Amino acid sequence: MKRKNPARVIIVFVVLAIAVVGLFFYISNRSKMVAEGKQQMSVVSQILSRNLETNYPPTPKEVLKFYSEITQCFYGENYTDEELVKLATLSRELFDAELVANQTDEQYLSALKMDIATWKKDGKVISSYSVSASTDVQEYSYDGFEWAQLYCIYTVRMGTNVAPIQEHFIMRKDEKGHWKILGWKPVESGEGNE
Repeated sequence: MKRKNPARVIIVFVVLAIAVVGLFFYISNRSKMVAEGKQQMSVVSQILSRNLETNYPPTPKEVLKFYSEITQCFYGENYTDEELVKLATLSRELFDAELVANQTDEQYLSALKMDIATWKKDGKVISSYSVSASTDVQEYSYDGFEWAQLYCIYTVRMGTNVAPIQEHFIMRKDEKGHWKILGWKPVESGEGNE
């Protein structure tokens, strides 16, 4: 029986160890690169990638969450002029036909741009939002329509100051069964869903 050369055995084990360590680093770095690729998609891009024709939010709460994500982008994210137009168009898809009829697309976009410019000049951003719990959504029928009322609290940051703004939303279900925003107003202190 032939005796194995110890140097050869050591070299084989070292090569195998290097291969295993190399494979481990390749797999772990590949996972990081895939995760980074997913993170590189901006918040604005993620919102704009949503197709409301095939993926419309199913509940009043989900409609308000999506609208609030868009609103948070308007007042807290960086975007191009083209992305702003797309965000504005997407937000109007969540509005009831009666609300949409109050302004043309151009009027809505113009008013939105002026409002955003004022917020930027004042250094204000919407840093977060909180939508009513599902149990706090009031749904009812009236005048042949299904309605919903709910609240959202937007956290507005201006420098180091933070202030909550509570809004009361009214929604109405359309002929496709989609909840649409009919209107909203700020809640005065002492009223609302506290």
